[in-house]
Amino acid sequence: MATADTARVDSWIWAVRLIKTRSLATAACRAGHVRINGERVKAAQSVHVGDEIRLRESGFDKIVVVGAILTKRVSAPVAAASYTDLTPPPPPREEVALAPMRDRGAGRPTKRERRDLEKLRGRDTHDPRDDGQGE
Repeated sequence: MATADTARVDSWIWAVRLIKTRSLATAACRAGHVRINGERVKAAQSVHVGDEIRLRESGFDKIVVVGAILTKRVSAPVAAASYTDLTPPPPPREEVALAPMRDRGAGRPTKRERRDLEKLRGRDTHDPRDDGQGE
């Protein structure tokens, strides 16, 4: 296990397995998805023990505190021991009523079935006053 006083932020988040590849880590830094102690950073920014890193991923922030500096990718248990995860739990998912499923091979829906499906989905576009003749 390679340790040092500091490491590049893109290298560190890759080494502790927060991001799958080093190039994706660099791209996340470039896009502004990585913050150290509340400030957006470039990929070459140094990481120190005790720094709080926020990584924006899939619309949510992953918050970790650096516990050990790693410059090389290590096994998952060692990587997990090198930081403290402060990420709050995700908000509870809303229960959504399942949309009815058509039988496989049933063919195209009829006009009535299509209107019923759109009404269930909240996209009731049919205007009963419209007779389809145009103006």
